[in-house]
Amino acid sequence: MARPPQLALPPPRTVPIVAQLLIYAGAAAVVGLWWTDTTSVVGFAGWLTNAGRVTGLLAGYACAVLLALMSRFPLLERTVGSDRLARWHALGGRYTISLTLAHTLLIILGYAASAHMSVVSQTTTFVLTYPDMLKATAGFLLLVATGIISASAARRRLRYETWHYLHFATYLAIFLAFFHQLSDGTDFIAHRPAQLAWYALYVGVAALLIWYRFLTPVRRALRHRLTVVEVRPEAPGVVSVFMTGRHLEELGAEPGQFFRWRFLTPGMWWTANPYSLSAPPTRDFLRITVRSVGGHSEALTRLRPGTRVWAEGPYGAFTAARRTARKVLLLGGGVGITPLRALFETLPGEVTLIYRARRPEDLALRQELNAIAADRGATVHYVVDEPVEYSSPLTARGLASLVPDIAEHDVYLCGPPGMTAAAISALRRAGVPRRRIHHESFAF
Repeated sequence: MARPPQLALPPPRTVPIVAQLLIYAGAAAVVGLWWTDTTSVVGFAGWLTNAGRVTGLLAGYACAVLLALMSRFPLLERTVGSDRLARWHALGGRYTISLTLAHTLLIILGYAASAHMSVVSQTTTFVLTYPDMLKATAGFLLLVATGIISASAARRRLRYETWHYLHFATYLAIFLAFFHQLSDGTDFIAHRPAQLAWYALYVGVAALLIWYRFLTPVRRALRHRLTVVEVRPEAPGVVSVFMTGRHLEELGAEPGQFFRWRFLTPGMWWTANPYSLSAPPTRDFLRITVRSVGGHSEALTRLRPGTRVWAEGPYGAFTAARRTARKVLLLGGGVGITPLRALFETLPGEVTLIYRARRPEDLALRQELNAIAADRGATVHYVVDEPVEYSSPLTARGLASLVPDIAEHDVYLCGPPGMTAAAISALRRAGVPRRRIHHESFAF
């Protein structure tokens, strides 16, 4: 086993900041489009209508941003990180739904007040007589329905696979709503430059989606021809899946990253689930380690050697590039050890691992972790809930008892949501700056 390379601290990471600035700049440009096209606002009806115009423009822009965030553009995936992009997407989704509802209501009220019509009559006139409004209405209803499904209370009742495919309705909703923006929007009618800019925005986002979410996975599947070679039990309900293929070094995968895996076998081919690499990738093999907690992960225990695999990725920024300090603590819980095991072998410098589980037999990959620790002279702390003599509370004091100078460390954190939330709170109380706590979640 090769020793990790010497530490070279990365340069400041600016892509997330630049990405946010570009999003805000685009929103400002959209408001500027309304501003330059509006000479005056007269009366209550005028204020309502113009508020509807602004919220409509921002909603249309936000739809394009939402799709771009989920396009799996490699630069964003490797620097911002999939979990942060998902959080941006979720926050942007709430803004988009709110802007869309506000736009619909304000435009109807504004036009109804101006024409001295009832709200019902004005709504009927819009839907049945204005160009592309019937399609836009269908898109609006789909978008709102998707927003309701994406709410936390509803999402918890759905399987990941069901939620994932229902979410594709967003594409159809945005497509249906797109055309009415150009045919009915005051800011686009007879304004060719604005139309061309809007087309360029949406066509550019569509190109990213088609290339990175659909064509790239197919191209890589044909290029690399991944197949399962072994399924190895690691702990109760935990297995490692070993895969081989061609030209795997071209994937550019790094320890800590994950793929979305699609196993081409009955009952599994139709869905792609995210699992982290549990060992550093090589030119011949990739490995994931999975706990059986649902239908998809349980089916992995029954995979047969020779099963074909499509792997979308690599994704995620949970890599050595996030490191800012010379000392690193890896803090894992349960099967969250998988990306940390790969990082434990490859991160340079002084590394400490804390691995938490319910019982000793639940500590997957323990022999490998001990071998890595012995080879590189690192420290491993195993903490279990049972028996109590080996337990340690997930508190600032408990962590400091294991790692006295914990405030000087970068912390890579991976585990169940409850454990992760408790760990972040404990780490902050122990003096670890928030910028040094790195974690990635697959929660949907």
